[in-house]
Amino acid sequence: MSDTQTLIENRPPTVAALFLERVAATPDAEAYRYPVPPASGEGPDDWKSLTWAGTAERVHAIAAGLIELGVQPEERVALAAATRVEWILADLGILCAGAATTTVYPQTNADESAYILSDSQSRVLIAEDAEQAAKAVAKRAELPELTRVVVIDPAGADTDDFVMTLADLEKLGAGRLQKEPELIKERVAAITKDQIATLIYTSGTTGRPKGVRLPHDNWSYMAKAIAATGLVTGDDVQYLWLPLAHVFGKVLTSGQIEVGHVTAVDGRVDKIIENLPVVRPTYMAAVPRIFEKVYNGVAAKAKAGGGAKYKIFQWAAGVAREYAKVTQDNFRRTGTASAPVGLRTKHAVADKLVYAKIREAFGGNLRACVSGSAALAPEIGYFFSGAGIHILEGYGLTESSAASFVNPGEAYRTGTVGKPLPGTEVRIADDGEILLRGPGIMQGYHNLPDKTAEVLEEDGWFHTGDIGELSADGYLRITDRKKDLIKTSGGKYIAPAEVEGQFKAVCPYVSNILVHGADRNYCTALIALDEAALTAWAADNGMEGKAYADIVAAPATVEMVDGYVKQLNEGLQRWQTIKKFRLLPRDLDVEHGEITPSLKLKRPVVEREYKHLIEEMYEGAREA
Repeated sequence: MSDTQTLIENRPPTVAALFLERVAATPDAEAYRYPVPPASGEGPDDWKSLTWAGTAERVHAIAAGLIELGVQPEERVALAAATRVEWILADLGILCAGAATTTVYPQTNADESAYILSDSQSRVLIAEDAEQAAKAVAKRAELPELTRVVVIDPAGADTDDFVMTLADLEKLGAGRLQKEPELIKERVAAITKDQIATLIYTSGTTGRPKGVRLPHDNWSYMAKAIAATGLVTGDDVQYLWLPLAHVFGKVLTSGQIEVGHVTAVDGRVDKIIENLPVVRPTYMAAVPRIFEKVYNGVAAKAKAGGGAKYKIFQWAAGVAREYAKVTQDNFRRTGTASAPVGLRTKHAVADKLVYAKIREAFGGNLRACVSGSAALAPEIGYFFSGAGIHILEGYGLTESSAASFVNPGEAYRTGTVGKPLPGTEVRIADDGEILLRGPGIMQGYHNLPDKTAEVLEEDGWFHTGDIGELSADGYLRITDRKKDLIKTSGGKYIAPAEVEGQFKAVCPYVSNILVHGADRNYCTALIALDEAALTAWAADNGMEGKAYADIVAAPATVEMVDGYVKQLNEGLQRWQTIKKFRLLPRDLDVEHGEITPSLKLKRPVVEREYKHLIEEMYEGAREA
């Protein structure tokens, strides 16, 4: 048996146990950094730190406080908050109490929040602030199981016998621990690997969301498997901004506990650019939209700088892609990421002119980024690879505890999601669907045995709903969602995500694009433009100061985008080409339910909302 197999097979039953081990091993090491905004509201944040021992003190107090409130093993405690250090402390407190965390996105409305709290039978809700608490208070009559709401930031919240502050919960727990100092160790020791640890509700594009039951063993396995990849070490500094209510963000906390590195936590997306030079992370996980925004921002800035600057950027982007493809191909064949002398020379010049500035914007210390949740356009991946920002794409689902595949360090291959994590099995079904089996797979959907049976076979194989291909040496390439494949009326199959990804690499102003064409005789697209990039372009094209909607409606904007659509079509098969498009009057967003909090497109929602534009593009067309 290999060291990796031993590491994984001899894993503890719970992450709570791993946490206690980590605290005992490195009590004085830094665990978390978190921002404290200035009292005046102006100026930079002050970053504070927590050691592992300091983290344990708060985690144990929260756990004991929940026990004092009567929370029993496996009972659910809901957590409705943005990504912040208290989210992690509360989640670990829930796990150390033997209970299970129900994750709720803070963007979720009151009705859906009430549904999740009711379906999960959550006993306690830990809410970020008065706004989140109010959702539960308003629905209290519909939530007989909910006995208490705990508020992290109590400003504006009325505390009573139903609502209390997190500080008061910790005081309650500290009092209990004075009487029973071994309480948490005993509670953690009693947890079994099959007890539910997390209930994550998937954002449904239609109907109610489904609760995915993930037991303690899933997270313990993920912690050990991530460590076994060797991608992260105890010397790393992680910048964590992803939504922790999403499985991708949540799995990053498990890996950190096992390895013991520092994590800087701040979920404010608008602070990413400001935070990176302060945190100076060595690795960061993100979704493709972040890399697209950075790429589009750099391209738009170069274009705004005049023709000469834009030509230099375009040249440098071409060199980066060529360099990445050559070095990755050589590494695959020879184990050395080499390039010819001429290409190396061009790359060195481009590095001084363009790439070094991009790396500095990421903090200057970035060793690698992990991208997941959706497909990254290969041309954008190659650009960053050649610029020295190594993006390791990974793959997983809520139902597989997020991390089923990841690219292996230096041997990463852009356009693939890498190899399976140690201990995870994969096979491709006859219709191309990816099937997974292993310790990361869910127990099933909460209270939905029929839905569980649809995707989970008795022998443990899980049907992902994604279509993919495995290389001879085990690298997986995702081609599309099974249900998202388009079949035109001419019988041709098209993967819309592939076309959409190529457009994002071509057009520096796009934010979101949805390709449509199912049962039609040609493809069309709905395109939303990035407001910041578009506004900068508009200022150089006689539309300075105009509103976004007015810029989008301008003939010059349509003509500009049409040029990029024609450029896209040159590289597509005839049946894939975009014959018509419409620009949307605003960008797609979470608030309107068009994208998920992890920034994935909800196709049915967008197609329903903009049905009139889609139909307009097919008016008078012969549907044969």
